[in-house]
Amino acid sequence: MQDMNQPHRPDWDHFARVQASRQWRQQSAAMGRAATEAIVAEAQIEPGLTCLDVASGTGEPAISIATLMGNRGRVVATDISTQPLKIAAERAQQRGLTNIEFQPADVHALQFPDRSFDRVTSRLGIMFFADPARAFREIYRVLRPGGRASFLAWGPFFQPYFTTTIGTLMKELGVAELPASGAAMFKFSDPAELARQLEQAGFVQAEARLETLPWTWPGPPNDVWGYFQDVTAPFKPLMQSVPEEQRDKVEQAVCEAMKPYYDGEEIKFTALMVLASAIK
Repeated sequence: MQDMNQPHRPDWDHFARVQASRQWRQQSAAMGRAATEAIVAEAQIEPGLTCLDVASGTGEPAISIATLMGNRGRVVATDISTQPLKIAAERAQQRGLTNIEFQPADVHALQFPDRSFDRVTSRLGIMFFADPARAFREIYRVLRPGGRASFLAWGPFFQPYFTTTIGTLMKELGVAELPASGAAMFKFSDPAELARQLEQAGFVQAEARLETLPWTWPGPPNDVWGYFQDVTAPFKPLMQSVPEEQRDKVEQAVCEAMKPYYDGEEIKFTALMVLASAIK
Protein backbone atom coordinates (compact mmCIF):
# COMPACT_ATOMS: atom_id res chain seq x y z
CA MET A 1 0.00 0.00 0.00
CA GLN A 2 0.98 3.62 -0.52
CA ASP A 3 2.04 5.66 2.50
CA MET A 4 -1.07 7.69 3.30
CA ASN A 5 0.97 10.06 5.49
CA GLN A 6 2.91 11.41 2.52
CA PRO A 7 1.76 14.79 1.17
CA HIS A 8 -0.51 14.52 -1.83
CA ARG A 9 -1.86 17.25 -4.06
CA PRO A 10 -5.07 16.24 -5.85
CA ASP A 11 -4.65 16.09 -9.61
CA TRP A 12 -7.79 17.87 -10.81
CA ASP A 13 -6.57 17.85 -14.43
CA HIS A 14 -5.95 14.11 -14.64
CA PHE A 15 -7.20 12.77 -17.99
CA ALA A 16 -9.24 9.93 -16.47
CA ARG A 17 -10.91 12.30 -14.02
CA VAL A 18 -11.82 14.75 -16.78
CA GLN A 19 -13.25 11.94 -18.91
CA ALA A 20 -15.23 10.69 -15.92
CA SER A 21 -16.62 14.19 -15.41
CA ARG A 22 -18.04 13.97 -18.92
CA GLN A 23 -19.33 10.41 -18.44
CA TRP A 24 -21.17 11.18 -15.20
CA ARG A 25 -22.11 14.78 -16.02
CA GLN A 26 -25.89 14.41 -15.86
CA GLN A 27 -25.91 12.32 -12.69
CA SER A 28 -23.39 14.60 -11.01
CA ALA A 29 -25.44 17.68 -11.90
CA ALA A 30 -28.57 16.07 -10.48
CA MET A 31 -26.81 15.14 -7.24
CA GLY A 32 -25.34 18.63 -6.79
CA ARG A 33 -28.41 20.61 -7.85
CA ALA A 34 -29.57 21.50 -4.34
CA ALA A 35 -26.05 22.58 -3.37
CA THR A 36 -25.85 24.82 -6.44
CA GLU A 37 -29.25 26.33 -5.73
CA ALA A 38 -28.23 26.96 -2.12
CA ILE A 39 -25.10 28.94 -2.94
CA VAL A 40 -26.80 30.90 -5.73
CA ALA A 41 -29.51 31.94 -3.26
CA GLU A 42 -26.85 32.76 -0.65
CA ALA A 43 -25.05 35.03 -3.13
CA GLN A 44 -28.19 37.15 -3.64
CA ILE A 45 -27.77 37.33 -7.41
CA GLU A 46 -29.46 40.10 -9.39
CA PRO A 47 -29.44 40.80 -13.14
CA GLY A 48 -26.62 43.09 -14.22
CA LEU A 49 -24.07 42.13 -11.57
CA THR A 50 -20.45 41.31 -12.27
CA CYS A 51 -19.66 37.94 -10.66
CA LEU A 52 -16.50 35.89 -10.15
CA ASP A 53 -16.70 32.16 -9.48
CA VAL A 54 -13.48 30.58 -8.19
CA ALA A 55 -12.63 26.88 -8.24
CA SER A 56 -15.47 26.59 -10.73
CA GLY A 57 -14.48 23.15 -12.04
CA THR A 58 -16.98 22.05 -14.67
CA GLY A 59 -19.02 25.20 -14.27
CA GLU A 60 -21.16 25.51 -11.17
CA PRO A 61 -22.44 27.76 -9.78
CA ALA A 62 -21.15 30.06 -12.55
CA ILE A 63 -23.48 28.67 -15.22
CA SER A 64 -26.51 28.84 -12.95
CA ILE A 65 -25.66 32.44 -12.04
CA ALA A 66 -25.27 33.43 -15.70
CA THR A 67 -28.59 31.75 -16.51
CA LEU A 68 -30.36 33.50 -13.63
CA MET A 69 -29.12 36.87 -14.86
CA GLY A 70 -30.74 36.25 -18.26
CA ASN A 71 -27.63 36.95 -20.31
CA ARG A 72 -27.19 40.30 -18.57
CA GLY A 73 -24.27 41.25 -16.39
CA ARG A 74 -21.00 39.31 -16.53
CA VAL A 75 -19.80 36.07 -14.99
CA VAL A 76 -16.15 35.02 -14.95
CA ALA A 77 -15.61 31.35 -14.08
CA THR A 78 -12.09 30.45 -12.99
CA ASP A 79 -10.22 27.36 -11.93
CA ILE A 80 -6.58 26.44 -11.46
CA SER A 81 -7.14 23.46 -13.80
CA THR A 82 -7.84 24.05 -17.48
CA GLN A 83 -9.51 20.79 -18.52
CA PRO A 84 -12.63 21.06 -16.33
CA LEU A 85 -13.14 24.61 -17.62
CA LYS A 86 -13.35 23.23 -21.15
CA ILE A 87 -16.29 21.09 -20.07
CA ALA A 88 -17.83 24.15 -18.42
CA ALA A 89 -17.45 26.17 -21.62
CA GLU A 90 -19.18 23.42 -23.59
CA ARG A 91 -22.08 23.43 -21.14
CA ALA A 92 -22.44 27.20 -21.36
CA GLN A 93 -22.39 27.10 -25.14
CA GLN A 94 -25.10 24.43 -25.19
CA ARG A 95 -27.26 26.74 -23.09
CA GLY A 96 -26.69 29.71 -25.37
CA LEU A 97 -25.12 31.81 -22.62
CA THR A 98 -23.32 34.94 -23.79
CA ASN A 99 -22.60 36.62 -20.45
CA ILE A 100 -20.06 34.10 -19.14
CA GLU A 101 -16.36 33.57 -19.78
CA PHE A 102 -13.86 31.01 -18.56
CA GLN A 103 -10.31 31.76 -17.45
CA PRO A 104 -7.64 29.68 -15.77
CA ALA A 105 -6.69 31.44 -12.53
CA ASP A 106 -5.05 30.77 -9.19
CA VAL A 107 -7.20 32.16 -6.38
CA HIS A 108 -4.03 32.98 -4.43
CA ALA A 109 -2.95 35.47 -7.14
CA LEU A 110 -6.00 36.60 -9.08
CA GLN A 111 -5.21 38.51 -12.28
CA PHE A 112 -8.09 40.96 -11.86
CA PRO A 113 -7.80 44.60 -10.75
CA ASP A 114 -8.95 45.74 -7.34
CA ARG A 115 -12.70 46.23 -6.95
CA SER A 116 -13.67 44.33 -10.11
CA PHE A 117 -16.67 42.28 -8.92
CA ASP A 118 -19.98 42.66 -7.12
CA ARG A 119 -20.07 38.99 -6.11
CA VAL A 120 -17.57 36.20 -5.59
CA THR A 121 -18.70 32.58 -5.17
CA SER A 122 -17.10 29.20 -4.70
CA ARG A 123 -18.95 25.89 -4.41
CA LEU A 124 -17.01 23.11 -2.69
CA GLY A 125 -13.68 24.69 -3.57
CA ILE A 126 -12.37 26.60 -0.57
CA MET A 127 -11.35 23.42 1.28
CA PHE A 128 -8.61 22.91 -1.32
CA PHE A 129 -7.08 26.39 -1.20
CA ALA A 130 -3.41 25.81 -0.36
CA ASP A 131 -3.33 29.03 1.68
CA PRO A 132 -6.90 29.99 2.62
CA ALA A 133 -5.88 33.22 4.35
CA ARG A 134 -4.12 34.47 1.24
CA ALA A 135 -6.97 33.33 -1.02
CA PHE A 136 -9.59 35.10 1.09
CA ARG A 137 -7.52 38.30 1.01
CA GLU A 138 -7.39 38.08 -2.78
CA ILE A 139 -11.15 37.59 -2.96
CA TYR A 140 -11.57 40.59 -0.67
CA ARG A 141 -9.28 42.65 -2.90
CA VAL A 142 -11.20 42.03 -6.14
CA LEU A 143 -14.60 42.70 -4.55
CA ARG A 144 -16.14 46.16 -4.79
CA PRO A 145 -17.06 47.91 -1.53
CA GLY A 146 -20.35 46.44 -0.36
CA GLY A 147 -19.74 43.36 -2.49
CA ARG A 148 -20.68 39.91 -1.23
CA ALA A 149 -18.60 36.72 -1.12
CA SER A 150 -20.45 33.42 -0.70
CA PHE A 151 -19.02 29.95 -0.15
CA LEU A 152 -20.19 26.36 0.17
CA ALA A 153 -17.98 23.80 1.91
CA TRP A 154 -18.38 20.26 3.16
CA GLY A 155 -19.47 19.80 6.76
CA PRO A 156 -18.12 16.90 8.84
CA PHE A 157 -16.93 13.58 7.46
CA PHE A 158 -19.53 11.56 9.33
CA GLN A 159 -22.42 11.78 6.89
CA PRO A 160 -23.87 9.21 4.47
CA TYR A 161 -22.02 10.06 1.25
CA PHE A 162 -18.63 9.63 2.91
CA THR A 163 -19.29 6.96 5.52
CA THR A 164 -20.76 4.60 2.91
CA THR A 165 -17.93 5.14 0.43
CA ILE A 166 -14.55 6.05 1.86
CA GLY A 167 -15.62 5.05 5.37
CA THR A 168 -16.44 1.54 4.17
CA LEU A 169 -13.19 1.38 2.23
CA MET A 170 -11.21 2.35 5.32
CA LYS A 171 -12.90 -0.41 7.34
CA GLU A 172 -12.09 -2.98 4.66
CA LEU A 173 -8.45 -1.89 4.58
CA GLY A 174 -8.09 -1.49 8.34
CA VAL A 175 -7.19 2.19 7.96
CA ALA A 176 -7.97 4.20 11.10
CA GLU A 177 -7.48 7.77 9.92
CA LEU A 178 -8.27 9.74 6.80
CA PRO A 179 -5.27 10.50 4.57
CA ALA A 180 -4.18 14.13 4.75
CA SER A 181 -5.48 14.91 1.26
CA GLY A 182 -8.92 13.55 2.17
CA ALA A 183 -9.06 15.21 5.58
CA ALA A 184 -8.59 18.57 3.84
CA MET A 185 -12.11 18.26 2.46
CA PHE A 186 -13.48 18.87 5.95
CA LYS A 187 -11.20 21.69 7.13
CA PHE A 188 -14.14 24.13 7.28
CA SER A 189 -16.64 21.74 8.83
CA ASP A 190 -16.80 24.11 11.82
CA PRO A 191 -18.75 27.16 10.55
CA ALA A 192 -17.23 29.37 13.23
CA GLU A 193 -13.72 28.72 11.89
CA LEU A 194 -14.71 29.78 8.39
CA ALA A 195 -16.38 32.96 9.67
CA ARG A 196 -13.27 33.74 11.73
CA GLN A 197 -10.96 33.40 8.74
CA LEU A 198 -13.19 35.63 6.62
CA GLU A 199 -13.12 38.31 9.30
CA GLN A 200 -9.34 38.05 9.50
CA ALA A 201 -9.22 38.70 5.74
CA GLY A 202 -11.05 41.98 6.28
CA PHE A 203 -14.66 41.02 5.67
CA VAL A 204 -17.54 42.23 7.83
CA GLN A 205 -20.87 40.57 8.58
CA ALA A 206 -19.20 37.18 8.14
CA GLU A 207 -21.79 34.49 8.77
CA ALA A 208 -21.53 30.71 8.38
CA ARG A 209 -23.94 27.92 9.24
CA LEU A 210 -24.56 24.23 8.69
CA GLU A 211 -27.30 23.28 6.24
CA THR A 212 -28.67 19.83 5.40
CA LEU A 213 -29.30 19.54 1.66
CA PRO A 214 -30.57 16.76 -0.63
CA TRP A 215 -27.72 14.83 -2.25
CA THR A 216 -29.55 12.36 -4.49
CA TRP A 217 -27.86 10.15 -7.07
CA PRO A 218 -30.16 9.03 -9.93
CA GLY A 219 -28.98 5.44 -10.24
CA PRO A 220 -27.79 2.32 -8.38
CA PRO A 221 -25.06 2.05 -5.74
CA ASN A 222 -22.39 0.62 -8.05
CA ASP A 223 -22.72 3.70 -10.28
CA VAL A 224 -22.22 6.20 -7.49
CA TRP A 225 -19.24 4.18 -6.25
CA GLY A 226 -17.77 4.25 -9.76
CA TYR A 227 -18.30 7.99 -9.92
CA PHE A 228 -16.77 8.53 -6.49
CA GLN A 229 -13.65 6.60 -7.44
CA ASP A 230 -13.30 8.43 -10.74
CA VAL A 231 -13.67 12.04 -9.64
CA THR A 232 -12.90 12.34 -5.92
CA ALA A 233 -9.25 13.22 -6.35
CA PRO A 234 -8.39 13.81 -2.66
CA PHE A 235 -9.05 10.13 -1.89
CA LYS A 236 -7.33 8.79 -5.01
CA PRO A 237 -4.16 7.55 -3.23
CA LEU A 238 -6.23 5.57 -0.71
CA MET A 239 -8.45 4.06 -3.41
CA GLN A 240 -5.42 3.16 -5.53
CA SER A 241 -3.91 1.35 -2.56
CA VAL A 242 -6.62 -1.35 -2.63
CA PRO A 243 -5.06 -4.66 -3.75
CA GLU A 244 -6.59 -5.98 -6.96
CA GLU A 245 -7.84 -9.13 -5.22
CA GLN A 246 -9.83 -7.03 -2.72
CA ARG A 247 -11.55 -4.65 -5.16
CA ASP A 248 -14.69 -6.74 -5.70
CA LYS A 249 -15.07 -7.29 -1.97
CA VAL A 250 -14.73 -3.57 -1.29
CA GLU A 251 -17.31 -2.71 -3.96
CA GLN A 252 -19.76 -5.21 -2.51
CA ALA A 253 -19.28 -3.74 0.96
CA VAL A 254 -19.81 -0.19 -0.32
CA CYS A 255 -22.98 -1.14 -2.20
CA GLU A 256 -24.29 -2.92 0.86
CA ALA A 257 -23.66 0.20 2.97
CA MET A 258 -25.68 2.27 0.50
CA LYS A 259 -28.71 -0.02 0.50
CA PRO A 260 -30.62 1.86 3.24
CA TYR A 261 -30.56 4.98 1.04
CA TYR A 262 -31.52 3.26 -2.22
CA ASP A 263 -35.18 3.08 -3.25
CA GLY A 264 -34.61 1.05 -6.41
CA GLU A 265 -34.16 4.12 -8.60
CA GLU A 266 -32.25 6.72 -6.62
CA ILE A 267 -29.80 6.89 -3.75
CA LYS A 268 -31.25 9.51 -1.43
CA PHE A 269 -28.36 10.77 0.64
CA THR A 270 -28.43 14.04 2.51
CA ALA A 271 -25.40 16.34 2.64
CA LEU A 272 -24.41 18.42 5.65
CA MET A 273 -22.68 21.50 4.25
CA VAL A 274 -21.44 24.86 5.45
CA LEU A 275 -22.93 27.95 3.78
CA ALA A 276 -21.11 31.21 4.39
CA SER A 277 -21.29 34.82 3.25
CA ALA A 278 -19.40 37.99 4.08
CA ILE A 279 -19.41 41.62 2.94
CA LYS A 280 -16.55 43.91 1.95
